[in-house]
Amino acid sequence: MAFRIRTEQRVEVPKWLPTATSIGSVIIAFILGGVIFKIVGGKPLQALSFFYQAVFGNWGVFSDTLVKATPLIIIGVACAVAFKMRLWNIGAEGQFYAGAFGASLVVLVPLVPLDSPKVLVIGMMMLMGMIFGGIWGFIPGYLKAKYKVNEIITTLMLNYIIINWNNFWIFDQWSDRGFQMTATFDRVAWLPRLADYAKEVKAFSGVTLHLGVIFGIIAAIIVWWIFRYSRWGYEIKLIGDNPNAARYAGIDISKNIILVMAFSGALAGLAGMSEISGVVHRLQESISPGYGFTGIIVAWLAKLNPFTIIPVSVLFAGLIVAGREIQPTGLSFLLQGIILFLLISSDVLIRYKIRLVRVDKETE
Repeated sequence: MAFRIRTEQRVEVPKWLPTATSIGSVIIAFILGGVIFKIVGGKPLQALSFFYQAVFGNWGVFSDTLVKATPLIIIGVACAVAFKMRLWNIGAEGQFYAGAFGASLVVLVPLVPLDSPKVLVIGMMMLMGMIFGGIWGFIPGYLKAKYKVNEIITTLMLNYIIINWNNFWIFDQWSDRGFQMTATFDRVAWLPRLADYAKEVKAFSGVTLHLGVIFGIIAAIIVWWIFRYSRWGYEIKLIGDNPNAARYAGIDISKNIILVMAFSGALAGLAGMSEISGVVHRLQESISPGYGFTGIIVAWLAKLNPFTIIPVSVLFAGLIVAGREIQPTGLSFLLQGIILFLLISSDVLIRYKIRLVRVDKETE
């Protein structure tokens, strides 16, 4: 007896299969990570236990995880918007930095008096963060729509431009006594944190979770509504699934490319604003440990579902938090890489049925 692997293209994809492949990718990634951890002399089960304690062990550490998850939620939703239309926005990292720069202008120029009400300063920072992030998404969107320039290249290159643009201002114009950061923002520009209410609620003492997590949840709800109920969401999905049918239906594809990329960039810019206002309280060189790139994995793992992006972001935030303590230090990044590889590979299972067929050697 001999066997042969045969693939057959699926006519219809079972509803449970995308979720199953995502969960399977994570499980297999942790198993492979454990094997590698064992090879380098570690103790996988102890590491897994440590991971749980470092990420979910108590309310304090879980709040730290949610703080790390906040930009991932917003960026994951931003990437999902673009990916839904088959636009490969690899520039969320740059759009994150653009949003941080725009929000910083409100405080460092300043664009509004710093004795203004907190709601006005924070609102202006949100607006400027989204405008600058939107501009950084608009540029590759316009080039794609008008001149067919590959958005992967333009978004990737724009990452380096905005990061170095920020560094010029941080190191030279706005440097705080020669350090690679600006002066700390006035407290009126800080997003409220639970720790600010510790006098009223003792359980909030030392809890760093800030208002930005609400931005992420609202962004997920808005994008879900757009995808599910709005005409624009229908156009986005139709263009992504069948551009020719969309063109035949009279949908302006060029306009939608620009709008989707600008909207995606605006959301990523909001994530940048949230990080500098809610966490670091200044503009500095390293405000992102790769949120923009991790957000891409989050969006794919969630199968572009805005609500699923929230728990997936918490998982990856846990990898970031635990990765600071687990040795070797690159293990968390290794797991992210394995998950991404398995996700890409799992698309084969979604598109094709794989069968093991018995073949008679005499008739082969």
